[in-house]
Amino acid sequence: MFSSTEYQLLDFGSGRKLERFGPIVLDRPAPAAADGAPLQQQLWSQAHARFELRGAREASSARGQWKILKNVPDGWTIGHGPMRLELKLTAFGHVGIFPEQAANWDWIAQALGRAAGLRLLNLFAYTGGSTLAAAVAGAAVTHVDSARNVVAWARRNAELSGLSTAPIRWITDDALSFVRREIKRGRRYDGAILDPPSYGHGVRGQTWKLDTHLTELLPLCRELIEGIPRLVSLTCHAPDFDARRLADCLAAAGLAASRRAVEAGDLWLATDDGRRLQSGTFARVS
Repeated sequence: MFSSTEYQLLDFGSGRKLERFGPIVLDRPAPAAADGAPLQQQLWSQAHARFELRGAREASSARGQWKILKNVPDGWTIGHGPMRLELKLTAFGHVGIFPEQAANWDWIAQALGRAAGLRLLNLFAYTGGSTLAAAVAGAAVTHVDSARNVVAWARRNAELSGLSTAPIRWITDDALSFVRREIKRGRRYDGAILDPPSYGHGVRGQTWKLDTHLTELLPLCRELIEGIPRLVSLTCHAPDFDARRLADCLAAAGLAASRRAVEAGDLWLATDDGRRLQSGTFARVS
């Protein structure tokens, strides 16, 4: 997890969350926080900026507008272990990391141990947190995301983390298209990391729908993995995909020996007083 100096969930309630990323405090939508009111009202005045959606329900995919309340730099960084991550305000209310993923980065590092030479495929890789966690552990990573600017952002994070010469392939492509081509090319991997969105578009306008395409993608990933998968991580932020469903998807695709071999559960963010905000689900095998 993040150290408290780098990230904190300060409070949540009434459909919003208050977070501190390094020195910057942000007030953002959080559908999972719809029940109950914030308990630390005095903290909310610390916010440097507040993000408001433009008439859309899903905070993960909707554009909106930041209301700047105090001075916010164009970019700043926070750390997680040896990793340095660049943050900035985006039109979707994101800042460059999903902080609940830090638990998954820790798991990746632990699962790999000293994994020099392992070949990992990271799909929907965003700004590279999982890629960097695996690279720090010695893995060779193929990092794939459909947004060119996001891949560039991930490369900056690698440079900030002292990993500019690490064995990372940076690929801007649609996940399904890339995996199909890798199969034809005969390339093989030892494991895969996936954090697919509910909905998205590929480089050439391909539509991604989690309900439709995840069950198509996972068996193709299995074709790419040579022998028994050394590591598989699947995370998700879609309400319809709970931990049990993700685990069933991995088992059905042959990415786990059986359903019992899959560790699955919820991703959480927690306040200092112990309240937890559900922030996604995971299923993984090592």
